[in-house]
Amino acid sequence: MTTTSTPQAGLIGQSVRRREDGRFLTGRGQYTDDIVLPRQTYAYFLRSPYAHASIGRIDTTAAAAAEGVLAIYTGEHFRAVGGLPCGWLINSLDGSPMKEPKHPILADGKARYVGDQVALVVAETYEQAKAAAQLIEVDYEELVPVVDTARAKNFSSSVHTEAPDNVCYTWGCGDAAATDAAFKGAAHVTRLEFRNNRLIPNAIEPRAANASYNPGDESYTLYVANQNPHVERLLMCAFVLGIPEHKVRVVAPDVGGGFGSKIFLYAEETALTWASKQIGRPIKWTAERSESFLTDAHGRDHATVAELAMDASGKFLGMRVHTTANLGAYLSTFASSVPTILYATLLAGQYTTPAIYAEVTGVFTNTAPVDAYRGAGRPEATYVVERLVETAARELKIDPAELRRRNFIRSFPYATPVGLSYDIGDYDATLNSVIELADVAGFAARRAASEAKGFKRGIGYSTYIEACGLAPSNIAGALGARAGLFEAGEVRVHPTGKVTIFTGSHSHGQGHETTFAQVVADKLGIPFEDVDIQHGDTGKVLFGMGTYGSRSLSVGGTAIVKAVDKVIAKGKKIAAHLLEAADTDIEFENGVFKVAGTDKSVPFASVSLTAYVPHNYPLATLEPGLNENAFYDPTNFTYPAGSYVCEVEVDPLTGQVRVDRFSAVDDFGNIVNPMIVEGQVHGGIAQGIGQALLEHGIYDVDSGQLLTGSYMDYAMPRADDLPSFQVQTAKGTPCTHNPLGVKGCGEAGAIGSPPAVINAICDALGLKNLPMPATPHTVWQAIQASR
Repeated sequence: MTTTSTPQAGLIGQSVRRREDGRFLTGRGQYTDDIVLPRQTYAYFLRSPYAHASIGRIDTTAAAAAEGVLAIYTGEHFRAVGGLPCGWLINSLDGSPMKEPKHPILADGKARYVGDQVALVVAETYEQAKAAAQLIEVDYEELVPVVDTARAKNFSSSVHTEAPDNVCYTWGCGDAAATDAAFKGAAHVTRLEFRNNRLIPNAIEPRAANASYNPGDESYTLYVANQNPHVERLLMCAFVLGIPEHKVRVVAPDVGGGFGSKIFLYAEETALTWASKQIGRPIKWTAERSESFLTDAHGRDHATVAELAMDASGKFLGMRVHTTANLGAYLSTFASSVPTILYATLLAGQYTTPAIYAEVTGVFTNTAPVDAYRGAGRPEATYVVERLVETAARELKIDPAELRRRNFIRSFPYATPVGLSYDIGDYDATLNSVIELADVAGFAARRAASEAKGFKRGIGYSTYIEACGLAPSNIAGALGARAGLFEAGEVRVHPTGKVTIFTGSHSHGQGHETTFAQVVADKLGIPFEDVDIQHGDTGKVLFGMGTYGSRSLSVGGTAIVKAVDKVIAKGKKIAAHLLEAADTDIEFENGVFKVAGTDKSVPFASVSLTAYVPHNYPLATLEPGLNENAFYDPTNFTYPAGSYVCEVEVDPLTGQVRVDRFSAVDDFGNIVNPMIVEGQVHGGIAQGIGQALLEHGIYDVDSGQLLTGSYMDYAMPRADDLPSFQVQTAKGTPCTHNPLGVKGCGEAGAIGSPPAVINAICDALGLKNLPMPATPHTVWQAIQASR
């Protein structure tokens, strides 16, 4: 759709082309690595080659004398500063707080995973810094590493002295007694044991930072590839370096993808900020891809035993889940909340299971920290639920869609037994739609055609629900969040009627510059191109909690709408003055203020000009200007939901799996830009299929070495691994508690797709269980074992 220069209403719901794509596609984007400051220097981090080792002497003599080297720092330089903080407190079942060992900026006395940063070298060029780092001599005493998730508890070696059994917490959710009672009266119990494989984020732009200190006013500027610059600044200043927050400006320019891995405060940008003052010059670091594999926070990595109890008709009675969650060597920013609050509270899925109990043991291991990755706990929960439900249907010889229908929630609001309250939904509608979209009726014929070619064909279902719009602050705080999860927005109307929006949400691929402009242009009735969106700069934006958890539009967009409402309210008073009427008689529609019941009106641009160029302006009662801001803290999460159907074809001779058809119907509430929503779903499904078939972060259990540390070893999905997706959004059930009625779409595809794929493979081969990823070797082994 092309936009015009005339005022527009009805922009919400239109597939407006992304305005930011022009600069991205023509190479005019500006990323952190593109920024070169005067007197720029460069950093390289020497990293531990061992997963677990005591660090003795560090000799930097030769390195310090190397060409171009300006400074070298080790753990001892950072002993006086704080460690990297964890933003969520989880208490164990006995009431004791989780174990929080210090997460040092540079390893001090001990290295705890391969890639742990041991020294920082600053030089005139990156090549000089990297070469000098190879001259540093470190005395390591290698220790036994803790690697395997399922065996970490009470392992013979400890990652931290503060947690000798390697347990960070043992947390529970739901009613254990009621769940046990439900199982005692069950006619059938389905039990599965599986791993949710470790994933390594692979954003197209690696992590990067460029820190500069200004001695004139003792201020710092940090350019960083990050999803929430205000949180980055807050954590770094208040908890680590002790710098006054107003003396630090954090700028996240164009960011090439994040998927959660750029939410967190990392050691590298913190060290650079501190070191920039020491040398009095800016310092830049950009990760090599091998560093990204080793040190970007990983995702998933659960070992789970799950059970579903049913009566003779297939009615769900109870669910029992025990999960061991790998937290890695240190607690990352949101690590503690992902396998607990964001996971176990979603185990009800779309179903009326009356009793659920989940117990989660978070363990430390000598691996990279594990934190939020697209979906963050919700994919893990959906995998548990949907694998159980599909397996139960096969065991009971009930059609998988029918078993789901027998147990769907149909009365709202619905309080789940694991602490959430769903406000609205229509799960029958999305399931019925996807069955039609996927042509399930024609599956038998397609299966017969595959059999004739010597292949096995299977079909798998998945219905998901997720909690998005992360907030509200009071609930999050009660669950252990150490900060509110509100959002801020500012609307600055210029004298000519043009508008600049400042949002605390951050765009790193989501299209905020388009969708937020659509919302504002629609609400104000002004041309789309007259709205400018600013984000990612703490020096410009009032405040914000950033972008993650599919919260941008539902939380950040609502903050903007609330600020727009304030602009309109003030505009009515100015229009009343111009039209010689009472402000209670002024209406606003399609960019025009008018006196109700008359033809007297004044356009938005005239009101904005009057606000800044007053003429007989009522200054005694109304300040000049037309600039408003607002904060929004929602009263509940939003709950997008959907139904997916996957068809696969399996070669029984090789174990090769081909995803032949994939259909998705999602309920995202109201839709602002259908094209962008469809793109988000496509990307999520691609990542979900990647997890199901290809991706797996593997450490050697004896040495702790990352065996999948490059694209040679870590298989990313390619175009020929994916079918042409059939994607629809349902008519939808608008969210009941935000004015836009939106729910969030950024993570859905990655949540619903993995169980659909594995369910389809199990159906094709007649298997009860199959590990992820279902590589040809894994599938072939399963076929041989089944024979």
